[in-house]
Amino acid sequence: MTRRTSILAAVAAGVASGEPKRSGNPRPVPVGVATTEFRDQTNQSLAAELRGQRVRHIQLFFTQKDSNYWKYGLRSDLGGMTPERAREIAAIYRAAGITIDALGVYATLIHADPAERKANLAYFEAMMQLGSHMGVRTFLSEMGHYHPPGPAPAVPYDWQDEVWTMAVATGKELARAAEVNNATVLLEPIYRSLLASAKRTRVFLEEVGSPRVRAQLDPANLLEVNDLEEMFAQLKPWIGGIHAKDRKLHTSAGVAAGQGDLDYRKFVLLAAQYAPGIPLTVEYAGTQTYRNALDQVRMALRQTGLREE
Repeated sequence: MTRRTSILAAVAAGVASGEPKRSGNPRPVPVGVATTEFRDQTNQSLAAELRGQRVRHIQLFFTQKDSNYWKYGLRSDLGGMTPERAREIAAIYRAAGITIDALGVYATLIHADPAERKANLAYFEAMMQLGSHMGVRTFLSEMGHYHPPGPAPAVPYDWQDEVWTMAVATGKELARAAEVNNATVLLEPIYRSLLASAKRTRVFLEEVGSPRVRAQLDPANLLEVNDLEEMFAQLKPWIGGIHAKDRKLHTSAGVAAGQGDLDYRKFVLLAAQYAPGIPLTVEYAGTQTYRNALDQVRMALRQTGLREE
């Protein structure tokens, strides 16, 4: 049986059963929070807030009041983020018993201008070097979005033959940078992008061909094009991180957990089965909303007989 047919068989079996496999004694499931929307907090206040809600894992985005550097899809001037400051921030979370699982980067990797791609790769490497001072070795991104000037092309930019070839070459360069820096990059698929489905993401990662470049699965990002079983079966060997947010079908905007059409009980069972030990990281929620999102994830774990780490 080929790899492709074995994946298709796994998907078919999951769909036919209608219920993910339940193991007899599954590992406890870690739950975490992405700090993107906590722009009203300092790192110190955020660490205390999350500790109070029993959060022990975060994906750290530099969006806090005392480390406000992150810009979606863009490079940021990291001049103020010295190695000393990076170590101080890591120590704040460590003192609160919180592990920084990854740093958010999200610089565009499919820009048509080679100079821009080179600069974005250099930015990635700068973030990897910062992470080394913090004890963080995992970095998050999408492939990004690029819209060529002028009239819309007949074939969308992300789906043009030469863009795929360029993106794979850029992925290989990213893998080389990650190897040099002892890092791992997790790329997040989303249905209106180059990595538009679980299968397309798997094929891309196979062509890049490095254990240093893996997948950040966000089921809400693929809900429009993939069933949950298919997402996990296609990406099983590549999953290095999981986002827990939500989306209403046939809409482009994501929402917090429990506010969309994602089947959260099936989601947490599949995560426990296919990606044991990987935190379910709540996203699209900030100071006023993250507790409800956490409650949705934790409720799904209880309803399916799973234990939170």
